[in-house]
Amino acid sequence: MKKYRVKIIDEAERDLVDIYTYIAKEDSLEKADHVLGKLENLALSLTEMPKRGHVPPELDRLGITDFMEVHFKPYRIIYQILGKDVWIHCIIDGRRDMQSLLQRRLLR
Repeated sequence: MKKYRVKIIDEAERDLVDIYTYIAKEDSLEKADHVLGKLENLALSLTEMPKRGHVPPELDRLGITDFMEVHFKPYRIIYQILGKDVWIHCIIDGRRDMQSLLQRRLLR
């Protein structure tokens, strides 16, 4: 099976820190650790079969199919496959205004 390299851009890294900080503050460190572990495992699992994701509907409606996503509800990992590299662009809470967030972050 083809192995891909997973790379995370700085903004996505900040997303992860923000999610962790919010959960730790609003819920508990244990819950924050749990969610962080799940998101990290999901991101690392993209080394195998990254094409299993799907195009985010907000981008699909605009005819943009370069990006894919996988979920750990309600969180979404938005990524792009370029050769043997999987670039993670966003790790975001899907309850946010996704249309404007994705347009601002991915379509600059």
